[in-house]
Amino acid sequence: MRKLVIVLVVLLMILHQDFWLWDSKTLVFGFMPIGLAYHAAYCLVTAFVGWLAVKYFWPHSVDDLLVVGNGEERQ
Repeated sequence: MRKLVIVLVVLLMILHQDFWLWDSKTLVFGFMPIGLAYHAAYCLVTAFVGWLAVKYFWPHSVDDLLVVGNGEERQ
């Protein structure tokens, strides 16, 4: 799963450069420019990939340790 998340992040970095939509006058739903619709969908996909990254990359030891404001550890 980790390799998949890394591949998805790299793919999203490439897809963020949407130069193929710059000159398009197409409207989605009759009012939204296709570039804006593309970025709205892109944000949803990016949020999902971010969730996957946190789920599979987050170190579990961090969750076990809670630090109170004055530096004391809390169980």
